[in-house]
Amino acid sequence: MPASARDDKKANLGKVLSFLRDWDRADKTTRARILTTFLSETSGKTFHELEMEFAQVASLFLARITTWMRLTYKFSSSLWLQLKAIQIFLSASSQDQYLTEFLEDGGVLTLIDILNQGQTKGEDRAEVLNVLLIVSNTGRKYKEFICESKGVSALAECLTIPYSNEILEKACAVLDSLSQGNPKYLNYVYQELIALLLNTSPKSQKMLLRTLRSLQSKMKTAHHSIVGPLLEMLKTLQLEVQDEELKNFDVRPLLLNELVTFLRLATEELSNYQTSQNICLFFPHYYRQKISFHDFFISEMTRKTGSLPEFVQQAATAKVIRLLAEDNEEISSDLLALEVVQGLLSAMGNREHIETQIQASLALEFFVRSYPIIQQPVKRVMGDTLFSAFLISPEMLYKTLSETQAEFLLCNNIITNTGVDGENGTHSVNLEG
Repeated sequence: MPASARDDKKANLGKVLSFLRDWDRADKTTRARILTTFLSETSGKTFHELEMEFAQVASLFLARITTWMRLTYKFSSSLWLQLKAIQIFLSASSQDQYLTEFLEDGGVLTLIDILNQGQTKGEDRAEVLNVLLIVSNTGRKYKEFICESKGVSALAECLTIPYSNEILEKACAVLDSLSQGNPKYLNYVYQELIALLLNTSPKSQKMLLRTLRSLQSKMKTAHHSIVGPLLEMLKTLQLEVQDEELKNFDVRPLLLNELVTFLRLATEELSNYQTSQNICLFFPHYYRQKISFHDFFISEMTRKTGSLPEFVQQAATAKVIRLLAEDNEEISSDLLALEVVQGLLSAMGNREHIETQIQASLALEFFVRSYPIIQQPVKRVMGDTLFSAFLISPEMLYKTLSETQAEFLLCNNIITNTGVDGENGTHSVNLEG
């Protein structure tokens, strides 16, 4: 190396060491100003460019930023700058050297701890997730390190709190990244996401389902534990969540069966209460206190559950059954084979919840009009007059439904054994009960 080149290199190193000494002596305001300048001058630079600028000792500056962040993140106003500066290093091409040193200095553990701090600002949290995504995308050993450091739990916690869409999306992006090329922890990430499904807002649930769908493609089969959460979500009124679900998992038969079963179970509980109405005749104190059976029923259900969740879920179940059937002929046929008609008729008899009656009527109308072969069996159960009113205005049928008719629908025993008849693909129905 020529003497002039050696002198230039020595002079450059001297400048860098002087810069580092100034950093060590600086207060937080000066350091923030230094980082602001660093960001504006080095954004997008490669590993080799950074090394040239810092006389082959850029790692010393990265170590100082990492240490400052680790010592001050709980009360520092410069966390955003620290995180952005760290990204400059970790995003540089051939950044494994910087990333290894960042891990050794406790950088990733600090990031995870920052996520666990409730007081972390939204913009800082978003940058933490950006850094974790860079780390995860770098390779398998880094994904494993994040998982071993309880990073998945910290990311999951982000999804249980109503943060901004940006934070929720970034958290899901990191979780998705951790599931790719990480066979050792694939099942762990998968089950953590499943456990989250019922503990998040509809907005988070929708993003979670997208992430799970991506992860599901890497699994041989769906884990059995996903059935319960998916079923509960299908029984909500959050259609933006329902739209993400059923057709994307290989547990469809189980879910459809549970949906149809729930239609009857909710009204069976109502039927049990209605049967107990007769018991009131033997307890005159109910009359002395002027408590009607309806009030007795409502108070008992409220005492048991705090509300009437079964009926709300029943209405939502009927609605999602209709939407799924309308959207997919195969699902529609599967539902018929599961005796959905019986369940919908039963739900139509639930006079304690109008929305259930409306949604069940609309769903049944779809099946009756789509499969003419079941019209006559349904007509026999409902009777000519009620059936005619049903076809004219299914959503208003509850207004004309008498108590006797409702009871008959509630306790119907219609069984439609549907199948495909021969080569013409037509449906056959056998009526029992």
